[in-house]
Amino acid sequence: MKALEFSDVSFSYGEEGFALKKLNFSVEEGEFVAILGHNGSGKSTLARLADGLLTADEGEIRVFGELLTEKNLFDIRKDVGIVFQNPDSQAVASLVEDDVAFGAENVGLERGEIGRRIDFALRAVGMESYRTATISRLSGGQKQRVAIAGVLALKPRVMILDESTAMLDPRGRKEIIEVVRKLNEEEGITVLLITHFMEEALLCHRAVVMNRGEIVMQDAPANIFRRREELLTYNLALPRIEVLCNRLREGGIPVTDALEIETLAEEIAKCVS
Repeated sequence: MKALEFSDVSFSYGEEGFALKKLNFSVEEGEFVAILGHNGSGKSTLARLADGLLTADEGEIRVFGELLTEKNLFDIRKDVGIVFQNPDSQAVASLVEDDVAFGAENVGLERGEIGRRIDFALRAVGMESYRTATISRLSGGQKQRVAIAGVLALKPRVMILDESTAMLDPRGRKEIIEVVRKLNEEEGITVLLITHFMEEALLCHRAVVMNRGEIVMQDAPANIFRRREELLTYNLALPRIEVLCNRLREGGIPVTDALEIETLAEEIAKCVS
């Protein structure tokens, strides 16, 4: 079943021109999809349209087969949760458990159910021991985990991460991506990962490249990153592991392309043994 489906969707910011142009795009339930593209390519606009934060000028958006309209926006947002770039701008309470509970309280869940949702969400992101902690004292990665937990407390079927790791250090980014991958694999949550970090896309089922409001490439990440010259035309860099493979070959070590560091280590061992 299609979790998200865009049919001929266009959106414009007025004089700035079209952010999306006749976009046709879909995500299957349970899929983990990376959306790639330079600034202004339409990635964040796509995310906000899927969650109903923006309204399409033309076309239709369906969530699990249901047409997204103003009348069913409240129900749609129970199915589609979005986590933004800056964790500080998403916090609405000073304590972790209060922040996670906020969304569940707003949809009118009874107190016992809210408590169970908090337990589930904090356990899912590995923040159980921080339940009564003060958010302002957490690291950036921990704050973003709390933001994800707040979305999870609503038990959405789709989670959109809109550049959610952009303000984190490499360790924090890795922690968040591992949490999200676990949620996709173990909870079956459909994930749309909007990112400019090419390495993050390697963990996804599919990578989609956007440019000027249009989809210009989509395939398995491994296939996308083999189209080096085409990626460069869209101002996208290769993942660092791909760059390393190229430099090793230039240095006389004939390794084949690898998308995981373990595979590259095995390749190097074969070449030098």
